Amino acid sequence: MSFVLGLKCRECGQTYPQKGVHVCEVCFGPLEVRYDYAAMRGRVTRQSIQSGPRSLWRYRDLLPIDGEPRCGQHSGFTPLRRACNLQRVWGVRELYIKDDSANYPTFSYKDRVVAVALTKAMELGYDTVGCASTGNLANSVAAHAAIAGLKAFVLIPHDLEQGKVLGSLIFGPTLVRIQGNYDDVNRLCSEIADKYKWAIVNVNLRPFYTEGAKTYGFEIAEQLGWQLPQHTVCPTAGGTILPKIYKAYRELIELGLVADNRPKIYSAQAAGCNPVVEAICAGRDLIKPQKPHTIAKSIAIGNPADGYYVVQAARQSGGWGADASDEEIVEAIKLLAQTEGIWTEPAGGATLAATKKLIDSGRIPRQESICVCITGNGLKTVEVVVDHLPPPASIAPRLEAFDRFITPGQGAATGTTPPVPPHAGAAIQPPRISHGGEAATGYIAPASKSRRGDLRRG
Repeated sequence: MSFVLGLKCRECGQTYPQKGVHVCEVCFGPLEVRYDYAAMRGRVTRQSIQSGPRSLWRYRDLLPIDGEPRCGQHSGFTPLRRACNLQRVWGVRELYIKDDSANYPTFSYKDRVVAVALTKAMELGYDTVGCASTGNLANSVAAHAAIAGLKAFVLIPHDLEQGKVLGSLIFGPTLVRIQGNYDDVNRLCSEIADKYKWAIVNVNLRPFYTEGAKTYGFEIAEQLGWQLPQHTVCPTAGGTILPKIYKAYRELIELGLVADNRPKIYSAQAAGCNPVVEAICAGRDLIKPQKPHTIAKSIAIGNPADGYYVVQAARQSGGWGADASDEEIVEAIKLLAQTEGIWTEPAGGATLAATKKLIDSGRIPRQESICVCITGNGLKTVEVVVDHLPPPASIAPRLEAFDRFITPGQGAATGTTPPVPPHAGAAIQPPRISHGGEAATGYIAPASKSRRGDLRRG
């Protein structure tokens, strides 16, 4: 059954039925989904969730759909990894990576929000969907529209990475490059939604679309044995995911599914486009728009639609914000790959680099649990690192040539010396693998806490 009551304005509280609108007619504030939490209590339980499918739809009762899911049946339920190697390098006690670079089918967290948005679009009678995107959302809308049999129009800035362009085209949408930045694309999509009455997922379907991001937070809690991390660091682009992770935590607390340990949440941005972090650090509510200039194009949104709510969530939770230069982003991408075997896109590099700054500054204590949100895959953005990695050696196909290559001091004669991992000398041991399927999922139970529930990822 559905526990959705309708929509309400986040500012004045005016209520609306479920339809393709996102702005209040009274005060022009943004709309969000409202639920009957009283009816949920005792009916939405740990057991009811764990008996659901191994996808984001295990949280169906906490999402704004009325019928059966129409797409996204294999999206979500991504690994939560105990980052044993990286936590030793950084000198922290308990570090986790929530890895949506492994999300299906397009390898970013956008597969969550799109699955919910397109299911709702079909419930509301739309046959054409679209989006304004910096890449990952375009890929996901194109893929899920193909699965659902919907027509798709995808609009992107003209200078996106080739991997993300091809990652949309392969699914057969109408893809249009716009000669401008994301904010220009978004404005045009608002006009298109009004004129053509299409379901633009991050415009007129935004109240439903953003709810899909809650599943990221639900999974973190469930995969930690129904506990919340004390600190969660999340990338910020348009501002969708961070407030919704915080909302997910608050909903689980309200329903009595987790204890309230006052989880703090932190915004991470690139230094070349940091309007939200700049506002947090300045103690302002007002977001000053910026013109993006960064390699982290997936989070390069200079005027984020929900930036104000990111600031509020960070402030209310006791969190903060930090940014990272392009150079720091590249180094963080390499560090995560060479310690934990995860290749993230620049948004993840920015998040990881920001986490390190927050730890070093004392904002995040080293002895408390930390979860870093990795939301996209580096395979889509090879241009970012191609000039920052050493070329491979080239030797003759003879053993003596290989012997010379690996002999200290001889590598230069054959081309390249063997690289030294960034964590060399850190006395890293293999991650602890306990019984019960953790080796397959990458989920490592906290050393000091027991694991509850069967969370194996098939």
